[in-house]
Amino acid sequence: MMPAGKAPATGLQDDYRSLVVVLLSPLAFALVFASWTIFAVLGVELKSALNFGEVQFAVLLAMPMLTGALAALPLAALADRVGGRRVMIGCLLLICPFLWGIAHSREYGDFLLAGAGLGLGAGSLAAGLVYVSALCPRRHAGLALGLYGAGMLGAGLTYFLLPLISQAYGWPMAPKLFLLPILLVAGLLWLFAEDESPAELPEPDVLDEAPPPTAGRWHDGLPAPAVWRLALYYSFFYGAFVALALWLPAYLAAQYQLPLKSAALWALLFTLPGGLGQIVGGALADRRDFRDLRWWVSACVMACLFLLSYPDFSMQIHGVHGDLALHFSMPLWGFVGLLAVMGLAMGIGKGSLMCLLHRDHGHDMSRAGGLALALGGLFAALLPLMFVFGNEWIGLRTAGFMFLYAALALCMLVMLWDPASRTPS
Repeated sequence: MMPAGKAPATGLQDDYRSLVVVLLSPLAFALVFASWTIFAVLGVELKSALNFGEVQFAVLLAMPMLTGALAALPLAALADRVGGRRVMIGCLLLICPFLWGIAHSREYGDFLLAGAGLGLGAGSLAAGLVYVSALCPRRHAGLALGLYGAGMLGAGLTYFLLPLISQAYGWPMAPKLFLLPILLVAGLLWLFAEDESPAELPEPDVLDEAPPPTAGRWHDGLPAPAVWRLALYYSFFYGAFVALALWLPAYLAAQYQLPLKSAALWALLFTLPGGLGQIVGGALADRRDFRDLRWWVSACVMACLFLLSYPDFSMQIHGVHGDLALHFSMPLWGFVGLLAVMGLAMGIGKGSLMCLLHRDHGHDMSRAGGLALALGGLFAALLPLMFVFGNEWIGLRTAGFMFLYAALALCMLVMLWDPASRTPS
């Protein structure tokens, strides 16, 4: 029989683990994402200082996403074998030399290599997902995963601080800004966090809708079609959000002739609602099956993309009593307002979908979550090139939003073929 004092100690230990997960894991995510978005601000300065072309700039933005997509699944598998905490720490330490390398790069190839190295931080995101899924409270898994995903707010750190640092000390100092926080969080994870072995995982009870995550499912081959469908839905919201977070400062500066500092601050109104929406979406998904929410979220994002896709135009109509001249130009406040609504909707979509992945496939979260991050990273890597294609070759700066509109329409068609989406909640 267990001693009387044992249960409270175990409860305190579980509370301590959950607290560490909720605090440190999102910090690690935020720092990795802030490192990825360095080129969103710094790249605009480099483009003018080193004569980068638009295509070179787009490839530079896409490089961390591409290598991150390739690294997500292997490093999620490694997290299954050696523990998510160890992989998170290793990936945080791994990107430090590449941040240092950016400060000392002068050629385009060097910046590409550094960007590819930053993409390895995706291993920290995938490993953190495995870690949070294993240690978070089962009844509040959506909220815990939403808080973890809200680490995308780290882009705000880049938007706010990098222009100031670059203006005061020069752009080579900007990437060094992240080194100390990354080393500090890695040290805190090493000192205060701990891995949970499969033997320590709690037994499922009648209130749990999914068994606890376990390791060792990689020998089963490819994930089930249901996992691919959920990962595909998630990849749109994740990939589009990441790509827009990278692209918006340059877009706003060019479209509205804003200084880079002002453009980066306006872009915050997209990333902040996105991070908060992820928390809301995860918390809502804890309460019920929010499969139907995907339709409302998708419809909201589609409406915003439709309006954002309209380029400036003039029209002359021959009326009965004379010609009527019409002119449309999206004002800055309207553009940013649509971005804020769309960011919130994307965040709710990401939070609720990740909770669905955990609930339905929590026993195989490393493969399910790793696949979602890999597909999202590939989509995010494709989008900067599509934005340049529309801007340079089609001649419409808003063509990128048109492409996102078409991609979302395709995802909604796939949703129609999902049997689970037609079952009542």
